[in-house]
Amino acid sequence: MSTATMTTVRSADGTPIDVQSTGCGPGLVVVPGNNRRTHHYDALARELAQEFTVHVVDRRGHGRSGPQGPHYSIEAEAADVFAVLRETGSNLLFGHSHGGLVALHLALWRPVDALVVYEPVVSIGGSFDASWLPEFRRQLATGRHAAAMATFLKGTRMVPLGDAPMFVYRGLAYLLLHGADAAETRAMMSATPAEVAEIARLDSDGRRYAGIRSPTLLLGGGRTADYLTTALRRLHELMPDAECRIRPELDHNAPDLNGAATVAAEIMSFVARRAAHQSV
Repeated sequence: MSTATMTTVRSADGTPIDVQSTGCGPGLVVVPGNNRRTHHYDALARELAQEFTVHVVDRRGHGRSGPQGPHYSIEAEAADVFAVLRETGSNLLFGHSHGGLVALHLALWRPVDALVVYEPVVSIGGSFDASWLPEFRRQLATGRHAAAMATFLKGTRMVPLGDAPMFVYRGLAYLLLHGADAAETRAMMSATPAEVAEIARLDSDGRRYAGIRSPTLLLGGGRTADYLTTALRRLHELMPDAECRIRPELDHNAPDLNGAATVAAEIMSFVARRAAHQSV
């Protein structure tokens, strides 16, 4: 794999967006999830760089990219990713979790050759419970980062712990905030309230996503919260050119932690199938 390079792209509102690029071939942009930066997708990028030039975005509010700003919205994030697509000449898009939601909203107005989303946090009919957000805000405002992280983990159910008691989530939160990436994780938590508020604001019956015309792979894992895979299946019913794949062995953090090779293989296979279909 070629050495990764860092560049900065300016979004439509002037916000600087850092991008890490590696590999050779058609451009593929990767949009990370909540509390995630470019380096969390290094393993995925290494796998994908066998066939693509991979551009991993540091979303606004993360790393050296610009702040979310007072008028943060999913549309602003979609504009950031559009700027990266345009600057890099890419026409393939992968989004994970909150990044998957961003990718879907970009695809509503800017078609791509292939779109893959892994468990985008789409709320359909109130499926995403954001009732924990006020408590999270209070804990974060008073510097209680471990308590806030435990609230987030239990509220979102994005780690495969099911209905474990709160002390289990507190233990996991302690580990996350006292490891090698502790300072970085604490810094990124400040972006969470606005992101979660957007997920709640965008709650709908899902029919807006029927407007996505890009060939789409809706990808998920069997070891994840039901509301995420239920949303995938509903999107599959609504979107005119979509496939849905649930890999039973994967959990929500497969793209960034424990299933990069499997996710990359799914992406590469889908892009190859769609390219073959379009050439017929």
